[in-house]
Amino acid sequence: MTRAFLSALRGLSALLLAALILVTVTDVVGRYILNAPLPGAFELTQILLALLVFAALPLTTARREHVEVDLMAHVLTPRLIRAFGIFAALVTAAALAFFAVRLGIVAGDQAATGARSAALGLPMAAIAGVGVASCAVSAAIALAGARNP
Repeated sequence: MTRAFLSALRGLSALLLAALILVTVTDVVGRYILNAPLPGAFELTQILLALLVFAALPLTTARREHVEVDLMAHVLTPRLIRAFGIFAALVTAAALAFFAVRLGIVAGDQAATGARSAALGLPMAAIAGVGVASCAVSAAIALAGARNP
């Protein structure tokens, strides 16, 4: 992935995190001080959090920062550790590709039915589409990582 693309994702992630903070602070102040909570705050928080996860997924994959457990790394040879690294990257790529396909099916269903969020009426297919793109890009990154462990 290009540096510009990853940099754009970092910026987008920061904006989404700032939006989450702003929504939460606005809702809390409105709810407890002004007795007027932000309408749809819970739903907006859920959607922003999902978008944040999807924006950060390719970054996490590119930096190889997914959770790993290396209970036996100290007793394995460097060659075996490398082989397990390749295997893990391939499994990660396969899982992310599977998620992209399944989310694509969900997005298609949501687009066909015109599904919208309950409180704000936001189109759910668009949010699922972001997930599809994120998982597909992350799968490609993981696959590239299998070639260069």
